[in-house]
Amino acid sequence: MDKRLILAVAGAGKTSFIIDSLRKDKKSIILTYSDNNYENIREKIIEKFNGIPQNIYLTTYFNFLYSFCYKPFLHYRVKARGYNFEHPPDDTAYLKREDPRYYIDNYRRLYHNRLAKLIDVMKVNKNIIDRLEKYFDELYIDEVQDFAGHDFNLLLDLSKSNIKIMFVGDFYQYTFDTSRDGNVNKNLHKDYKKYTQRFSKLNFKIDKSTLIKSYRCSRSLCLFINNKMGINIESHKDNKTLVELLEEKNKIEDIIQDDKIPKLFFWNSKKYNCFSMNWGESKGIDNFKDVCVILNKSTYQLFKKDKLIDMNPKSKNKLYVACTRANNDLFFVPEKLIKSYLK
Repeated sequence: MDKRLILAVAGAGKTSFIIDSLRKDKKSIILTYSDNNYENIREKIIEKFNGIPQNIYLTTYFNFLYSFCYKPFLHYRVKARGYNFEHPPDDTAYLKREDPRYYIDNYRRLYHNRLAKLIDVMKVNKNIIDRLEKYFDELYIDEVQDFAGHDFNLLLDLSKSNIKIMFVGDFYQYTFDTSRDGNVNKNLHKDYKKYTQRFSKLNFKIDKSTLIKSYRCSRSLCLFINNKMGINIESHKDNKTLVELLEEKNKIEDIIQDDKIPKLFFWNSKKYNCFSMNWGESKGIDNFKDVCVILNKSTYQLFKKDKLIDMNPKSKNKLYVACTRANNDLFFVPEKLIKSYLK
């Protein structure tokens, strides 16, 4: 069966690509992490098919994990009362993996980030694969880069299913995990090559070209990201836009006071009296025209030294997310120059 990992760039149309692949004669299951992305996919399915066909099943990942994987095979044995999104207490890390307290809180709710591990320990992975093959012809996962911890291991197990599998994501838009539990897959996103090799070993075709061009970002912005951050991204556009560092007081004031331009901060954006959010929080937003990225002290120093490529990988990913929100001009402003806007 065809198995593909499609590595995309920001604004390349990842979700639209999945929707375009759906057909009425194939039983399809689509998994996504966030509620926002779920709604986005749902709207596009309705738009394409004038409703949601019976052969297409869209669900969030943890709903799939609990309802499709856990309940049919383990509920009668474990008898949990749903799941939570809390982090397990530190003292549970020392429990044996067969101990129910490792997976369940005092209210008998399953810890979300250990549910995939429970499925593995209870040895029902093969049952889930059989169930997938029984009900579906193809599995799609959007924003696959967000899968980590035990969930990534389960993902690889499900990839052994004898159905069509397509995972779509942007490695460099990895800014948060589906789950985190100790050192499980701790270094998964530190090395692009090693990440893709995990899929290659399962006979995935690694597609780095289909979604390499952004519909959102200009050619100027893509060149900046390529040259300064070392992230390969191209553009469908031919237009030139501004990518500019502002240090003059009057220009900075014009940008900060313009409520049509979002000010994207590394952290603590709510401390400032302007239209703002944090770099990572802007992920998934695609309707900004001009964008202003506020550079914290360390990032500003790297910017001035032309060494953004040396940023901590996770911080660089968040900066990449922030920069690629721009449909038009991108401005950079040092945080030290806007202290007067602190609340």
